[in-house]
Amino acid sequence: MLPTIIIRHRKENLKKCSLRGIENREDMIFHTYPLKDGLDLTNYVLLKVDAPVLDEKDNNKGILLIDSTWGYLQKILKIIPENIECRSIPPKYVTAYPRKQTMCPDPKHGLASIEALYLMYLLTKRNTDGLLDNYYWKNDFLKINNLPLE
Repeated sequence: MLPTIIIRHRKENLKKCSLRGIENREDMIFHTYPLKDGLDLTNYVLLKVDAPVLDEKDNNKGILLIDSTWGYLQKILKIIPENIECRSIPPKYVTAYPRKQTMCPDPKHGLASIEALYLMYLLTKRNTDGLLDNYYWKNDFLKINNLPLE
């Protein structure tokens, strides 16, 4: 299985970053934007709002996740190949993260990066063990989305 690639904007506030604690997982590769080299994104899907919904049929593809504020997202998307397949999270899932940003197009469904990653792993039948261990709102997130508490 292809590793998950996460592109994190260099200005991302790591004190508030929901992905803290998973950087050393063997199934993750973190890159900092701007990238020094290009990435081979063959057979990867990019998480993107308003794209077709991710499902189990995508389990043979790698996951590309962009970790940044909404304000930097468009800048990062410019380095992603236009032909990459995009997927979204089913709209029934909502965030537990107490969002304060005003640029999020749909705050209720504007998932924290770790919430989105967890759901992508769950939907594609990947191992979710430990993904939410360092997420402060873990139990709230699982409860409001009717997911089993770990």
